[in-house]
Amino acid sequence: MAAYGTTDDGYGGMSDTFSEKSVRLGFIRKVYSILCAQLVVTMGIVGIFTLQSVKVYAAQHQEMFFRRRTPHNFIFLGLFTVAEGFLIGTVVATYQTDEVLMAVGMCAVVTLSLTIFAFQTKIDFTAWGGALLAILVIFVLFGFICIFIPKSRVLVLVYASLGAVVFSLYIVFDTQIMIGGKHKYSLSPEEYVFGALNLYLDIINLFLYLLQIIGAARN
Repeated sequence: MAAYGTTDDGYGGMSDTFSEKSVRLGFIRKVYSILCAQLVVTMGIVGIFTLQSVKVYAAQHQEMFFRRRTPHNFIFLGLFTVAEGFLIGTVVATYQTDEVLMAVGMCAVVTLSLTIFAFQTKIDFTAWGGALLAILVIFVLFGFICIFIPKSRVLVLVYASLGAVVFSLYIVFDTQIMIGGKHKYSLSPEEYVFGALNLYLDIINLFLYLLQIIGAARN
């Protein structure tokens, strides 16, 4: 996920040579190569689990479902959190300290406000899952298109603002999924790790997009 701040190495910690066509094309090739590798590995694993013998084995060995089994779920969640924290740290390093603190404060206020709203509102956001997914897909496609467009402050502000809105909606959605009750959809009580992970990723993404907005606005 791209980040934009203010450092001596260029906009958002990236070199100014990123605007050169050859460098950009090389970057795009690397992104798609890594993405294709991830998708191939993922689909390979998924393909294995479509085999009848593997299905039977998975049904008979519930310990494979790590997110529902303690302490496996906490161990994997902890490893993921540490890795995610390291990645976020490298992003934050490209910004000024006051920008990071502003983003943290804004993220905390927005998250708290949206959480209170999700608990109090009579609007059932869990019924909007399909619409939110469509919005997210369009947002991701817009992000890929932005790779081919010369970067500018306006483009960064537009993209980051849309990202902040999208993940604000997901915070409300995932909060109501966790609450259950009269909402159309809800998580099983055994899915507490999954619920925490959903909200964690929503908040992290909101923080990153707010950080981009602040960084681009102050340049």
